[in-house]
Amino acid sequence: MPGILYLVPAPLDFGCAEQAPLAQVMPQATLDVAARLGHWIAENAKSTRAYLKRVNETHPLAQPLQALSIAELPRDVHKKGDHAGGFDAKPLLAAALQGHDVGLVSEAGMPAVADPGSSVVRAAHELGVAVVPLVGPVSLLLALAASGLNGQNFAFVGYLPQQPGPRTQRLRELESIAGRTGQTQLFIETPYRNAALWQSLLEGLQGDTRVAVATGLTLPGGRVASRPVAQWRREAVPVTGDTPAVFLLGR
Repeated sequence: MPGILYLVPAPLDFGCAEQAPLAQVMPQATLDVAARLGHWIAENAKSTRAYLKRVNETHPLAQPLQALSIAELPRDVHKKGDHAGGFDAKPLLAAALQGHDVGLVSEAGMPAVADPGSSVVRAAHELGVAVVPLVGPVSLLLALAASGLNGQNFAFVGYLPQQPGPRTQRLRELESIAGRTGQTQLFIETPYRNAALWQSLLEGLQGDTRVAVATGLTLPGGRVASRPVAQWRREAVPVTGDTPAVFLLGR
């Protein structure tokens, strides 16, 4: 019988100066599974070893860290996205076909949700390997729940264009969708471009459009705030260049 592909969430503090104790943000059962797995598919092997080193502090690993098998997704896959196809992830699941359980992990949050990994999950289904998602933090849903925006109809649209003109045009398109349908629009940005995106939000959107921003989720200094754009224009910039953020707009 093939093994199981476990989708193993990771804390949301990757790349942040502060870190929350794993026991505060990760369920015991998830850490139990992570500690026993000997085969991994990862966005980045180095960050995965750092994560498992933290797991080992409270849940001793079944194998020494150096003995774990960690296969990385190709760089171009997790840089450009792997959902559109063209990448054959089946070879990464060789251990699962031999009967070993395998963990899929990204650098933060739930793999395959706003992170690479969907090609591995799809390959598992095609190969008859069971897929089991484990419980852990998912930044998009945490931000949505705390935003006060419509949680019955929402869309995650990924990254916006980097150039100011196309970025503003895209924001206005999303604002129009939200106005017509009531659908909340969620998007993210690389932290060092947070301030530029925020400026485009303030300059490009109508004053009565509601914008929420969630930063440092699950961390001691985490914050979620939701205001109309007109009010945001009178306040300090709520994002920094070193902390991940989720942005939301809607009614």
